[in-house]
Amino acid sequence: MIIIDIIINYNSDILNGTLETLRASPLGSLVKPDMKVALKPNMVLAKPPSEGATTHAEVVEGIIIFLKEAGVNNIEIIESAWIGDDTKRVYKVCGFDKLSRKYGVMLHDLKDDKIRKIKASKPQDEYSFEICEKALDTDFLINVPVLKAHCQTRLTCCLKNLKGCISDREKRNFHTLGLHRPIAYLNKVIKTHFCVIDGICGDLTFEEGGNPVTRNMILCGSDPLLLDSYCASLLGYSADEVGYIPIAAELGVGQLYGADTKITELNADRKPIIPDTGRGLAKRLAAYVNEDGACSACYSALISALNRTGYRGEKVCVGQGFRGKSGNLGCGSCTGGFRKHVGGCPPTAAEIATFLRNLY
Repeated sequence: MIIIDIIINYNSDILNGTLETLRASPLGSLVKPDMKVALKPNMVLAKPPSEGATTHAEVVEGIIIFLKEAGVNNIEIIESAWIGDDTKRVYKVCGFDKLSRKYGVMLHDLKDDKIRKIKASKPQDEYSFEICEKALDTDFLINVPVLKAHCQTRLTCCLKNLKGCISDREKRNFHTLGLHRPIAYLNKVIKTHFCVIDGICGDLTFEEGGNPVTRNMILCGSDPLLLDSYCASLLGYSADEVGYIPIAAELGVGQLYGADTKITELNADRKPIIPDTGRGLAKRLAAYVNEDGACSACYSALISALNRTGYRGEKVCVGQGFRGKSGNLGCGSCTGGFRKHVGGCPPTAAEIATFLRNLY
């Protein structure tokens, strides 16, 4: 039976706040000492969690302590950074190497993992995914995303975090397919058993961080769809405005947040006053982009560079759909045939910003 409750804790002490949240949750009754448990944080790129893009090591440490108190010792951390970054470097920048040594928990770079092809389908709709075996060969998967915005999907949290469990080739394919449907179907293939959301200081404008907004929130629950649909509301969106959420609901991934959802708040007196979420900024900047199958790293870097430079010129083309084509302005190696383009797979936001500033 799906547990539909959401627990929210407002606590600036990240480690103790995580433990407090989990002790108020049903997680202790769900795990068994003989289980192999995998923790899937968001280690998308090599930026410290204070920048608003990656999972705090203290959140994961709290989960490890809780699991060990419950008698669970077979614990591993699994992740694959986005295309263009190195997972092992991300682990180090975010302090996970120290965490691994302290508790004897293995860090796995899924870029090095074996791949298994799994199909997910319904009538007239079928996907075949290249999934890393570590995400499948576990008894209990705990999803540990960051609550933050995404310049292509608006929200990235529990459901989208599983994209780190597929091969880099499959990540590119997701963008070719348009992200939303494959993300929803992926969550039919990979079972999330519990979610602990890092809502400490997620970036509410871009997924790559740099604009953190302090909320000091830790959320948890057993239903990733319920949590995502609730978290969409925290960023000012309805569930229908985040394309993969209604698709996941149609597929039976979980339940949607609604009036019957029971939310338990801890330390509600510490609830912060939330400033403007930046809702719509990425959408407004997208008016200067011509996107066709762009990977997240490239598209995000372009949006960030547009924001930094105040660029308001002609549209910049980005994405796999421009391979072998010609044009005027392009971003990334896929636009190598364009008259003016910034190379790289992906180029950095700084490189794109320099390119944009030098156009005129």
